[in-house]
Amino acid sequence: MGNLTFDFSGRTVVVTGGARGVGRAIGQHFRAAGATVFLVDYDNDEVAVAAKEMNAVGLAADVSRTADVAQVMEQVISDTGRIDVLVNNAGILRDGMLWKLTDEDYESVMAVHAGGTFRFTRAAVPHFRRQGSGRIINVTSYTGLHGNPGQSNYSMAKAGIIGFTKTAAKELARFGITVNAISPNAQTRMISSVPAEKLDQISAGIPMGRFAEAWEMAAAVAFLAADEAAYITGVVLPVDGGLSL
Repeated sequence: MGNLTFDFSGRTVVVTGGARGVGRAIGQHFRAAGATVFLVDYDNDEVAVAAKEMNAVGLAADVSRTADVAQVMEQVISDTGRIDVLVNNAGILRDGMLWKLTDEDYESVMAVHAGGTFRFTRAAVPHFRRQGSGRIINVTSYTGLHGNPGQSNYSMAKAGIIGFTKTAAKELARFGITVNAISPNAQTRMISSVPAEKLDQISAGIPMGRFAEAWEMAAAVAFLAADEAAYITGVVLPVDGGLSL
């Protein structure tokens, strides 16, 4: 993990998809910076392990289910009385060429990525408005802008998150709420199914010549959540070593 710059003492942070990879690194970063962190994940066992490791709170929930989201938000507010930062990071893959994708492949990916981002944001907004402040950071993807064979469902969901981020930023700015996104390029479980040869080709196309470490994504999220970024909203920040140039 890089050096900590921002102080989040007294702040409450919710990270979806927090059991592993980028989500886990984000939780660790905020926890080390003094925040009370709630990790949300579909995998009850893994989120419990991750939460224990960093002294956070682990909550098992399906981000595509409104009732689960409401239950998480209810506990967050009950425990701390507030929410300051929401990181919508939860995601799944159901890859396949367009003509091979089933309805379930399409609908499950849309429900978790786009649906989870929408539902958690909607649930957090009343609390942000009451406080007169809030930070929402969504996780999109290079694929959402440029596409990738075998990921039409994922591309569609991630592109939708970009549109949602910009619209929510316009709607919520007057309440002191910023809404931004990062477009990461990190070596995580989400790309573990990509063949080594393909990964080498991708790496060769990255100006910095490598995939990022998960903590490098966390540092970007922390910046967007910090007081110093209060005048930044509606931005999609590529954290990709120059891949999108």
